[in-house]
Amino acid sequence: MKRDAVKRGAVSLAYGIQLPVQSQSTLYAEPWEAAAGPEDLLAVARAADRAGFAYLACCDHVAIPRRLASAMSTVWYDPVATLAFLAAATARTRLLSHVAVVGLRHPLLTAKQYATLDHLSGGRLILGVGAGHVREEFEVLGADFERRGAVLDESIDALRAALGADDFPEHHGKLYDFEGLGQRPRPAQDRVPLWVGGSSPAALRRAALKGDGWLPQGDPRDVLPDRIARIRRLRQEAGIEGPFTVGAIAEPLYVGTPDWDVGRRTVSGSADAIAESLRAYRAMGVDQVQVRFRSRSRDELVGQIEQFGEEVAPLLP
Repeated sequence: MKRDAVKRGAVSLAYGIQLPVQSQSTLYAEPWEAAAGPEDLLAVARAADRAGFAYLACCDHVAIPRRLASAMSTVWYDPVATLAFLAAATARTRLLSHVAVVGLRHPLLTAKQYATLDHLSGGRLILGVGAGHVREEFEVLGADFERRGAVLDESIDALRAALGADDFPEHHGKLYDFEGLGQRPRPAQDRVPLWVGGSSPAALRRAALKGDGWLPQGDPRDVLPDRIARIRRLRQEAGIEGPFTVGAIAEPLYVGTPDWDVGRRTVSGSADAIAESLRAYRAMGVDQVQVRFRSRSRDELVGQIEQFGEEVAPLLP
């Protein structure tokens, strides 16, 4: 099944979705989301679960400064609370933080939250992490914005230890130092997949050397092959083997012929046409693609998800 490809390191093109409603940046939120709430999230999550989506994704921001609020909005649901809420309403789809800004929190706190989520969901967590970009968030929480890359690097190492099999994880680094402190419940998975977000040279290197996968930051198709090749080269030079999941974010989709303006970048049309467009990502070496559908209402979005699962998914490699 497509969703299993994410877990195994991907032998075919998996497809996932970042949830609507839970984040409402003007870059992608639809007008109907402004008045939406928990029931709408549930309906979308359940539809994606039925349609074979590999994961549901949720963003992470603690607080948005006034200078950015008009573009980013201040609607950003907490990812752990949101994914835990949806875990109880779904059965198969995995739960992805895309991405958790782990430098805002001590690794033991992050590990406690996400280990509990993995435990409660029966091992469905994918921990996506990123460096963050909003200075004010770091400053108000006492985190180091200028050194956030270095903080993320060590946070990944500390999280590997804290999400491992040992009830009493141990990590000794420059920024974090802990041992002799027990945490249960442990994750249900033997190894929680950790995907690294971002498209800067530092993010690519971090994904290659520390991650189990890469979540690009909306990279256009023409730059993806070079970045994928760079990641593979870095892993080969470091002697790193094993599964690695390469991601991509597709252009907005609309299955069928729309009778309204879905925007010039939106890929629309028949199932064959949309599947052909997405198969081009697989040819580049992409293992999972995050899709988004244009919609005017929750019902239209649910219909798009169902139609995609029924008509497009069987045509993917």
